[in-house]
Amino acid sequence: MAYTGQHYSTDRLVKIFIILLLFCAIASLGSGLFFLLRDKGQSDRTVKALTWRIGISVVTFLVIMAGWYFGFIPVHGIQP
Repeated sequence: MAYTGQHYSTDRLVKIFIILLLFCAIASLGSGLFFLLRDKGQSDRTVKALTWRIGISVVTFLVIMAGWYFGFIPVHGIQP
């Protein structure tokens, strides 16, 4: 079944938003590693970067759950 009209564009926007959030979480994780190696534990920038990563991951999970609940992300079951 093909998507048409507004539903297709909304579905695509939700998926793009989720992918962007995942890339942001990975970037935050990388910046946490960078600050850990550079500051050698002398500042709290590592903790802030990892706190941002946790927040971004929680928001990603909530967006996925909301997308599923409102029908923007279709559920695909195992077909007999």
